[in-house]
Amino acid sequence: MARASRAARTRAAWTRPDARAGIGAAIVLLALIAAVELADGAEPRVVGLLATPPFVAAAFAGWRSVGLIGLGCTLFGVGVTSFGANNVALGEATDIAAIVVATGIAMATAVARQRQLDRMNTLSRLASVAQEAVLRPLGPQIGHLNLAARYVSASTAADIGGDLYEVLDTPYGARMIIGDVRGNGLDAVRLASTVLGSYRHVAFERADLRAIVADLDRAVARSVGDEDFVTAALLEERGGSLTIVNCGHPPPMLLRDGRVQLLEPPSAAPPLGFMPVVSLRSHRLEPGDRLLLYTDGLTEARRAGEFFPIAERAWGLLGHGSVVDGLRSLESALREWVGGPLDDDIALVLVEYTGPRAGAEEATPSWAVAERGRGSDGSMAVGPGDIPTPPGPNSPAVPPAAGPSSLSGR
Repeated sequence: MARASRAARTRAAWTRPDARAGIGAAIVLLALIAAVELADGAEPRVVGLLATPPFVAAAFAGWRSVGLIGLGCTLFGVGVTSFGANNVALGEATDIAAIVVATGIAMATAVARQRQLDRMNTLSRLASVAQEAVLRPLGPQIGHLNLAARYVSASTAADIGGDLYEVLDTPYGARMIIGDVRGNGLDAVRLASTVLGSYRHVAFERADLRAIVADLDRAVARSVGDEDFVTAALLEERGGSLTIVNCGHPPPMLLRDGRVQLLEPPSAAPPLGFMPVVSLRSHRLEPGDRLLLYTDGLTEARRAGEFFPIAERAWGLLGHGSVVDGLRSLESALREWVGGPLDDDIALVLVEYTGPRAGAEEATPSWAVAERGRGSDGSMAVGPGDIPTPPGPNSPAVPPAAGPSSLSGR
């Protein structure tokens, strides 16, 4: 196994484009020095410059390639200095020794660089494994929703940070969360994992999104300090009825018939960790509607102080093709706009509502079931026609249901 791994690294050292470019540059430099030396006459004058090609190769290629380049330089130097001469002068011998020493140093440099590269590759693989464990792949379809998600990392060393998302098929409908942990690094990853782990449990247990917010708020409060928090937006799609609660997060974006609408909450609520009291917002989805969930790295991406115009370009980038194609177009346009590394990680989820099956009855939002179906003893008893009207964007906030999941129960 170890032998196979070494063989694979050796093949990679020869086949990487940068390695081939480094070897090619070293060979070209060797050829130029040889041409100058041969054109300058029989007396060796620039043999000492043959110590430079190994270092050029060491910047890109593996130690074996560097050794071969150094061997070629040494042999050429020996041939030039010994051709037609009975003995080699001290200066010429010193030049040859310098080439040999330089080759050894260049090979050691290549070994150290390769070990560092191997460590970076290992960290990158571990980050990818962590990302798959924390941010599981979505889709391609849950219920009446087509799904696609992308995590755009601002770091080239790892692919995971404090942004989070999840979509679950629950008895209460398709439930989604998009969130952003304050800060970055391992602590942010740990808190994102805590939030997602809690959400994946309570999303199947709580009928009311406000109860889920209360549970997640307590989970965050137990895991962080006084100044740490998590912004989040929670959505539920049930039979074409969309319900949203927002805890200090950028509002989801609705794309319909060429228009773009920000689904702002009826009233502002603080992030998770600060005991948010949330308001419900409901919408009726139409087949073909698309929802973009995103973190603030998208709205804060800028070029020369000018922010990326996501609202103006959203329909042109996301309104056509598949949801996967839409996110690819958005990421490409974003990177082209910024023209360099991003300042913050970005989590993106694009959802398309395909509509219910023909003849399907309109489903009741689960918040309504939880609100009207709770008896005085806490039991659920919902009858037909006992469902309140969903709150709209201008409706007053619906107070949390009493019980252990109430926000006042912390």
